[in-house]
Amino acid sequence: MDALAVGLDDGYAVTKVALATGQLFAVPSRGRIGSAKITAVNQNDTGIAEYMSGDEHIAVGVDDFDATGFDDYPLSAVNRAIVQHALLAAGLSGRSIHAVSGLPVARFYHSDGQRRDALIASKTKSLLAPVQPLDGRPPVSIACHDVIPEALAAWYDHVIIEDGTEWVRLDESAVEAPLAIVDIGGRTTDFVVVADEKLWHQSSGSITCGLLDLRGSVAEAICAVHDLDSLSDAGVDQALTENTIRLFGKDHDVTAIVSKARQQIVLRIEQETRRRLGRGAELERVLFVGGGSVVLADAIRHWFPNQAIAPHPAFANARGMLKYLRYVGLPSE
Repeated sequence: MDALAVGLDDGYAVTKVALATGQLFAVPSRGRIGSAKITAVNQNDTGIAEYMSGDEHIAVGVDDFDATGFDDYPLSAVNRAIVQHALLAAGLSGRSIHAVSGLPVARFYHSDGQRRDALIASKTKSLLAPVQPLDGRPPVSIACHDVIPEALAAWYDHVIIEDGTEWVRLDESAVEAPLAIVDIGGRTTDFVVVADEKLWHQSSGSITCGLLDLRGSVAEAICAVHDLDSLSDAGVDQALTENTIRLFGKDHDVTAIVSKARQQIVLRIEQETRRRLGRGAELERVLFVGGGSVVLADAIRHWFPNQAIAPHPAFANARGMLKYLRYVGLPSE
């Protein structure tokens, strides 16, 4: 069976998969070294899967997951297991794939525009290592893997046009126009400015600030107010989506806590965006992408008169990685 082209955005918070069929899949980037040690009652599905990568046993989908917000996460066995989990969720069991994934802009390039070749090579090699599901399903084999800058992937998504056939083409007017991408992700917020197929490094780069910081701030504040040692990920989800948290059998309003944490994250991202882009007067458009562009949509809505949020912004990088693969051609091993 021929290798399948796949866009693979293996983010610190969520791992996204884009297929040439137009299908999009996402799984939380939650896993840890070791067995889950959880048994379903009445044979119900726990939602947890376990994998082996080399000598490492990894459980994916667990609540007590290892933090992903560290520099070497893209090179780790946990990352490989979560990627395998996402590919299986996309229905690719037993398939061989050609994948394109990414690194944050500041981890792909030095500040002078030189590529970080050693790190790129390590990331490329890491995902080629086999991962075996322990539930008997045939694994997805990554036969070939290429790595590009994450926010630049969203630029490819913007300028490469698919017309429903096997062919893709560049939108020449979009390529020539100066465009800024602001990618608000899990651990990082990335910036790229591209004009006439040239990346302007002075305005491009990354800061370590994203949705994981928001989640951490909310959890820390709730724990402080209610004298808790820790708060589950499900509890943080409830706080962020419902502005309430159920503790000791009672619901507690956490609107003020969530609002303050959001304001702090938004202010930091806005200040860095202004520093890099100024007022954006000479840009044709400022395009917001990433999962943070969804969660913080109301707060970022009026930063620039010429801004827009990409369609399905959380998947812009994964779509762009797939389009890059289809436009440039399948990379060599």
